[in-house]
Amino acid sequence: MKKLSIGFSPCPNDTFIFDALIHGKIDTEGLEFEVFMADVEELNQKAFLGELDITKLSYHAFLHILEEYIMMDSGSALGNNCGPLLIKNSGSENPSVNNLIAIPGKYTTANFLLNYAFPEFHNKKLVLFSEIESAIKNGEVSAGLIIHENRFTYADRGFDKVKDLGEHWEQQTGMPIPLGGIAIKRNLDKSLQEKVQRLIRKSIEFAFDNPSESLAFVKQNAQEMDAEIMQKHINLYVNEYSLSLGEKGKAAIEYMYKFSVEKNLITETEKDLFV
Repeated sequence: MKKLSIGFSPCPNDTFIFDALIHGKIDTEGLEFEVFMADVEELNQKAFLGELDITKLSYHAFLHILEEYIMMDSGSALGNNCGPLLIKNSGSENPSVNNLIAIPGKYTTANFLLNYAFPEFHNKKLVLFSEIESAIKNGEVSAGLIIHENRFTYADRGFDKVKDLGEHWEQQTGMPIPLGGIAIKRNLDKSLQEKVQRLIRKSIEFAFDNPSESLAFVKQNAQEMDAEIMQKHINLYVNEYSLSLGEKGKAAIEYMYKFSVEKNLITETEKDLFV
């Protein structure tokens, strides 16, 4: 039995995807997984240190560590109308260049999309994604980026949307939004990389075919416990691109890569992006 370390977030889309894989509900073909769960920015930082064999990470972070990791075809969060939102307190003025903006991490795709839409915003504060609304409410920041299930509840909590950054990306590029993916160490055998990729797809297929099977694991880890919100979250972030990136998904990631090279955000590489 070969053991591999795997990292993913406690968010409903990830727990839904990985439940069958890590709980032995599918045949793991001789592989065992040691699980590390954390928010996406912590996972990004672990990936920079090369600490995990397989990990969920932001596509923005992935582009910075192409020498160490390669992206798998299954397990990604891409899609339409699912990007981060820039929000502010209801009734307050829209943020300007000098205002402080809360971001969930420097290497999150949310921050990449903020740079894409508002390249003039440089005054930022790193805040754990689950505490960004509190930072706005308390006046620590003028506005903030929200991700995950907060997009379904922010209006009820007294916030206004400044801009849907995913919508802006889609309008400008005509492509789905590449939020996060599952990367694996490049130095692992190609056959092993392909096996893990295949198992992740099987885990997702199991979850789709047996929707009640993952409920306990999803609920145990979710920040937002309302069952309807959890299901909306899964429906939004686990989709056709999660099963396979396909041509459209890969094109969106390649566009993000080329844009980052052109803007001197990353160094160009000759390595393949995908397993």
